Amino acid sequence: MTYKAPTQDMLFNIRHIANIDAIAEMPAYADAGFDTAQAVLEECAKFNEAVVAPLNWAGDQNPSHWENFAVKTTPGFKEAFQQYGQAGWQGLQHPPAYGGQGLPKTIGAACGEMLNAANLSFALCPLLTDGAIEALITAASDELKDRYLAKLISGEWTGTMNLTEPQAGSDLALVRTKAVPQADGTYRISGTKIYITYGEHDMAENIVHLVLARVEGAPAGVKGISLFVVPKVFVNNDGTLGARNDVQCVSIEHKMGIKASPTAVLQFGDNGGATGYLVGEENRGLEYMFIMMNAARYAVGVQGIAIADRAYQKAVTYARERVQSRPVDGSMNQSAPIIHHPDVKRMLMTMRAYTEGCRALATAAAAAFDAAHHHPDESARKANKAFYEFMVPLVKGFSTEMSLEVTSLGVQVHGGMGFIEETGAAQYYRDAKILTIYEGTTAIQANDLVGRKTARDGAQQALSLASQIAQTESALRASGTDDAQVMADALQQSRAAFEEAARFIASNASTDPNAAFAGSVPYLMLTGMVMAGWQMARALLVAQGPVDQDFGDAFMAAKRVTCRFYAEHILRKVPGMRDSIVSGAGSVNGLALEAF
Repeated sequence: MTYKAPTQDMLFNIRHIANIDAIAEMPAYADAGFDTAQAVLEECAKFNEAVVAPLNWAGDQNPSHWENFAVKTTPGFKEAFQQYGQAGWQGLQHPPAYGGQGLPKTIGAACGEMLNAANLSFALCPLLTDGAIEALITAASDELKDRYLAKLISGEWTGTMNLTEPQAGSDLALVRTKAVPQADGTYRISGTKIYITYGEHDMAENIVHLVLARVEGAPAGVKGISLFVVPKVFVNNDGTLGARNDVQCVSIEHKMGIKASPTAVLQFGDNGGATGYLVGEENRGLEYMFIMMNAARYAVGVQGIAIADRAYQKAVTYARERVQSRPVDGSMNQSAPIIHHPDVKRMLMTMRAYTEGCRALATAAAAAFDAAHHHPDESARKANKAFYEFMVPLVKGFSTEMSLEVTSLGVQVHGGMGFIEETGAAQYYRDAKILTIYEGTTAIQANDLVGRKTARDGAQQALSLASQIAQTESALRASGTDDAQVMADALQQSRAAFEEAARFIASNASTDPNAAFAGSVPYLMLTGMVMAGWQMARALLVAQGPVDQDFGDAFMAAKRVTCRFYAEHILRKVPGMRDSIVSGAGSVNGLALEAF
């Protein structure tokens, strides 16, 4: 199936949810108004539709393979990645000082969605490289920046994130990889890292590994972890490439999805020790790595939106073509395309509403990120930073869990043919599953939302957001339309449920943590539904007003229907989820361990 980038919906969000004109008033983004966004998205769509998307099915059928410590990627990947770098897409959001274009995240996130929708496996390489770039910009010395950043931003080299070890998954206190200081200021790195996305490949001439390791004599636990640059190939002082470093790919994983993305097991130091270069200060590695992780968590949330949209597009195409059964309303006397059947429309609308809601949520978060970093007013920067940080676990956790439901519905729309690999619907379902796991499972995102984002400040940020939602409810009621009234009622009920759940979490997190954390994932899902619903309510206010001529009547009419569906079919779930959070902990924790 041909991928068609949803540029209209993205641009609607960029204009009306993110308020790109306000972002363009910030000195750092003076040239990044709506016209720029439109031009960039149109070119990005052309590239991904024509170059990257056609490789998606091929990658699933002929994935990357390992042989003799090297990885050969799917035919066509190397050439597509070279085009990606040469066109400047890797440097879209990065500083012009190192060859980037310096565009806001608001635009970059939309481009990221297109790339991931076109080919999730392919997109993982630029995603990890972006994270490495952010970490180096924030924490590395000028020498390391000068040596590595320009080549990473140009796409000539790629980057990785090396956290996980066989005994250390999410619990990074268990990291054992060693770093031994050398007389020349470098470190000798030895150990094993697993689950390293694009840890070895043939798409670029060098790979810059960012590696967590423990310096000899460092404090125990996470306080004793440092971050190192360990290049696959040494970089000479003149910028040319030298000899191979002592890092080898000893295998790649065989996975249920994202098969074209090589997930490597890397061995550092089998032949005397790999040379590593300290990033920042010793024992602050986890702090620096979280820069990468936060960037990656947001990006993985966008991956969820992307794969959901790809599954939706395929399901719609199939529903228009598949003829089966007469319509229940008697409107046709013969079997009709299944898109005529109410339950098929219900499934398609569910897919559409979830995807558009999460896209709007991610766009709002991206705009907050841009303001947090570049707004001229300090108080505005602080407020936007708090908003963005609250949204990251939602964008990651809710959007990826959403993608599982949407891709599952995509298979269901296809019926038996969805279970057959040749149709391609199953690939999206398989690919989506990893999104709820890597870069922190849904439970880890939920723990972050409960502990750091809700309990720590006594739910102040959560309740502040609730008060802003109440203002949107007032605007809806003032508009007087039937659609707005329905949305206002659903939003009010869900907002009240969110407030009650947030207060329950804040009051119990310390005194009865088992009760609070029993509802952590339901709380994340509830909050995600409400926050995405809030953005859909804001979209409805625009869509029912004077028609924006850049989008037209048909687009606005479809947006109104989709927003109302979100209110009637998704927001209505929230009060029940509230009940399970505030009253359901007893049955979660009640069964004796030996009874499981």
